Amino acid sequence: MSKTLQAIRGMNDILPEQTPAWRYLESTLASLLDGYGYKEIRLPIVEYTELFARGIGEGTDVVDKEMYTFLDRNEESLTLRPEGTAGCVRAVLEHGLSGGGQVQKLWYAGPMFRYEKPQKGRYRQFHQVGVEIFNLPGPDVDAELIVLTWRLWQKLGLADAVTLQLNSLGSSEARATYRDALVAYLRERFDQLDEDSQRRLTTNPLRILDSKNAQTQALLADAPSLADYLDEESRLHFEGVKARLDAVGIRYEINPRLVRGLDYYNRTVIEWVTDKLGAQGTVCAGGRYDGLVGQLGGKPTAGVGFAMGVERLVLLLETLELLPAELNSPADVYLCAFGEAAEVAGLGLAERLRDAIPGLRLLVNAGGGSFKSQFKKADKSGARFALILGEDELAARVVGCKPLRDDAQQQNIAWDALPAHLAACLQA
Repeated sequence: MSKTLQAIRGMNDILPEQTPAWRYLESTLASLLDGYGYKEIRLPIVEYTELFARGIGEGTDVVDKEMYTFLDRNEESLTLRPEGTAGCVRAVLEHGLSGGGQVQKLWYAGPMFRYEKPQKGRYRQFHQVGVEIFNLPGPDVDAELIVLTWRLWQKLGLADAVTLQLNSLGSSEARATYRDALVAYLRERFDQLDEDSQRRLTTNPLRILDSKNAQTQALLADAPSLADYLDEESRLHFEGVKARLDAVGIRYEINPRLVRGLDYYNRTVIEWVTDKLGAQGTVCAGGRYDGLVGQLGGKPTAGVGFAMGVERLVLLLETLELLPAELNSPADVYLCAFGEAAEVAGLGLAERLRDAIPGLRLLVNAGGGSFKSQFKKADKSGARFALILGEDELAARVVGCKPLRDDAQQQNIAWDALPAHLAACLQA
């Protein structure tokens, strides 16, 4: 007997009962982004490996350990995208979208891939919505992105469930100076570092700052502070971001250990975190990356953006029971038809009702069946009303309309009057 095929570990199907929550979140986000003037861009899920090696950085965990990389038939090294920013920058460069100082406000959505240990809220295929802005270097757009996410939390009812953490990484020059100071401090205490931090000391020392190891965190308490190495321009930039958040009334915490896992960030970095999901608490993160476009072959171009995890946000909405109740109802009306003539007439009736009542969710019984079996399916569908069409109704040019969620009596409604009657019942 052949083995039953299954999805790859960490890559999950999103089943019909789950997709309404996804669509609700995605449509809320798309509407919000449209209102702020962002335009959607759709990007390939496969890119040349070099894009991520140059963009994310050699020595990062993502490039060294987490990418799905393979050779195609032309012996080209390709990678399933582990994040969206590098691909978005590549598209902006390839199509000249940032040339001449053009401002671009873009967003994208889709699956990303990382070879990580699957656990609740962390998967090997995961979905993100990302937002990127190009050619605007000031603190005002950093603040706008934060305000936009804050507005989303309000719309979703999550305002009290998430906390904003902020930090500034400074300029690349200031960060390099700080990096040297941090490495010197930690080298003297090398034997006290956990194994992962010992490895990172030579590959990506700033990532040690967000180590989860308690002993390493204790060592970092007396380590040099990134804030002491900020250049004046970066300090003023960060003050500008905070002043704008204060003006709007957005609360935040300064987290001097917040660095982000990708090498391209500079100046402002952000994370929205929650304590409602256990260890996987980051639901949205990003920051400024003014050097990335140049790093990938373009002219120096200011960039800033964020990405949010769809799975984690859906899980958070489910955990806090914040999804709208109507998401669980797949139908308003279920049409039961008895006999071939009624089935033929019923199909035309259903389309006239859809024309007359915008947004109507109507299911037409398929596969025939007795009166009892069709009514059982109507009830199971969650519909509020059943429409009944048989030989007697056809002869009299009426349709039976029976409420399914209360004890009200069935009524026979003339065909011509049915759209108005049904619309009124659905609004009641």
